[in-house]
Amino acid sequence: MEVLLLSDIKGIGHKNDLLTVRSGYALNCLLPQRLAIVATPKVRQQYADEIRKRAEEKQQQKALQESLADAISGKVVKIQAETAKGGKLYASVHAPDILRALADQFSITLPATALHIEKPIKSTGAHTVTVMLGAESTKLSIEVEGTPKK
Repeated sequence: MEVLLLSDIKGIGHKNDLLTVRSGYALNCLLPQRLAIVATPKVRQQYADEIRKRAEEKQQQKALQESLADAISGKVVKIQAETAKGGKLYASVHAPDILRALADQFSITLPATALHIEKPIKSTGAHTVTVMLGAESTKLSIEVEGTPKK
């Protein structure tokens, strides 16, 4: 019997998979627990439409990520931070600070999970962070400028 899974089932398949399973398993387990529905022609058409829709959304998401990666490349984000004598920062520069500065200076908004800072930024000067946008990986230059504490 062909069924369309409505949720992930370990060892069987994932949500929205169209599978052929034994009739007894479908009738006694999957259908009563509402884990699957019978794959009628109407369900198959909806399934095909859903797959097409997801493929289009993935394509749009990929295009957006590529455009963000192109917009970020070559940019230098300048951040002002309070420093002590010797150029050390009172507080390290974190991802939210970088994201805020990027939005203020270049009007580019990124998700918080996109920035990967290898080691904490605790001093003034030039630093580099990695921006992961899906499969796209780009380096972003950060210039930390010190201001004396008031």
